[in-house]
Amino acid sequence: MIRFEHVTKRYADGTTAVDDLSFEVAEGELVTLVGPSGCGKTTTMKMVNRLIEPTEGGIFLDGDDISTIDPVELRRRIGYVIQQVGLFPHKTVLENTATVPHLLGWKRGKGRERAAELLDLVGLDPSLYGDRYPEQLSGGQRQRVGVARALAADPPVLLMDEPFGAVDPVVRERLQNEFLKLQAQVRKTVLFVTHDIEEAVRLGDRIAVYGQGRIEQFDSPATVLGAPATPYVADFVGADRGLKRLSVTPIEESDLDQPPVVHLDDPLVTATERLRSEGARWAVVLDGRDNLHGWIPADATTTATAKGTVREHARRMEAWLPLGAPLKQAFATMLQHDAGWIAVIDKESEGRFLGVLTPARLHEALRRSIDADAQDVPRAEVAVETVATA
Repeated sequence: MIRFEHVTKRYADGTTAVDDLSFEVAEGELVTLVGPSGCGKTTTMKMVNRLIEPTEGGIFLDGDDISTIDPVELRRRIGYVIQQVGLFPHKTVLENTATVPHLLGWKRGKGRERAAELLDLVGLDPSLYGDRYPEQLSGGQRQRVGVARALAADPPVLLMDEPFGAVDPVVRERLQNEFLKLQAQVRKTVLFVTHDIEEAVRLGDRIAVYGQGRIEQFDSPATVLGAPATPYVADFVGADRGLKRLSVTPIEESDLDQPPVVHLDDPLVTATERLRSEGARWAVVLDGRDNLHGWIPADATTTATAKGTVREHARRMEAWLPLGAPLKQAFATMLQHDAGWIAVIDKESEGRFLGVLTPARLHEALRRSIDADAQDVPRAEVAVETVATA
C-alpha cells in the first residue's frame, strides 16, 4: 500500500533528515515509527502526503508514484491526525468531523450522516456531543474527534503523528485501547509516529526503530524486543525489554497446566478422592457445560462435617483471563488477586475452561516466545529447560 524506495530528504543547510530509506507497509497494516526527537520519523510521515517533498527516491501509494498526484487530491485520500488535533474552534463537533466530506463535494445531509456514524464509532454519542464546540470537550474527547474527522471520507491510509501525546497517561491508555478496537473494525493502512517504545509495541503490527535518519530495525514488536538487531536498538528499547515483551506475547494453550477438575453437582466425596489421588491442594470447579465456575480447596473436602455436593463448597473464581490475552495482563491479574495461578478460558465460547497459567509457566511462555522467533518455529514446538527438569 505504501512503499518507500531509497528516499532521502536533505535540506539546503546540508542537514539530512532521512537517508536512503526503503520499506513497505502492507494494506491494512499498522506500522509504528519510533525513535528520539529529530530522528526523521515525522519527516518520513509528512513526505507521504507531500507536506514535505523528498530530495531523492520515490514514494508509492497503492502502486502510484505520489509525485505525479496533485498534492490536494493526494491529501484528500489520506487521513491525518496530529497531537494538537487542529479542530476548528468556531465549528461544532459534527461540522468538524464532516469537514473533508464537504470539501469533496458531498451533499450536506450525507456528510453529516457520515460524521454522526464516525462519532458513534469512536465512542462519542452524536446526539450528545455533535452540537458542542471543541472548547467544551476534554483533551481525550477532542483527540477522538480528530480520529473521526480523519476517517470521515473513508481514506485507505491514515497518518498519525503523536496523536495521544498531549493527554495524561490514564486517558492515553484508554485512547490506545479504543484505537486498537477501531482499527480491528476499519483495517486502515496506518503510519503511526511516536517516541514512546511502549506505545509503539502496544499498537504496531510492525515497528520501525529509527536511528539518525535511518531505520535500525523493522520487525514485529516481539522480535524487536526479543532480538534487537543492533546495540542501538537494544539500548533504545531498554534493559527491561523482557518485561515489555510480556505485553505482546499472548497466552497459548501449550502454556497451560491441567489441574484436577470437578463439577458443581459432583458429590463432595468425588472431589475428595480426586484431590487425594492427584496429591493436589485445590481443584477447578466447572458447570455442566464445562464452563469455568470457581475452585474448591482441599480442606473443604476433607473436614469431618463436609458433605453434600461441590456446589455448596465452591468458591468464586476472581483470577481468570481469555486465551490470547497478553502475558503482561496475566501477570498483573496474579498480582491484583495475590493468586498463585489464573484460570484461562476459551474467549470464543461462554467460558469453557482450558487450563491454568502459573508464574513458572508464564516465565516458560516468555522464553519459548523468544526462542520461537529466533528459530522461526511455532512457540509450542520450542522446549525450554527449567529448574524442575534440569
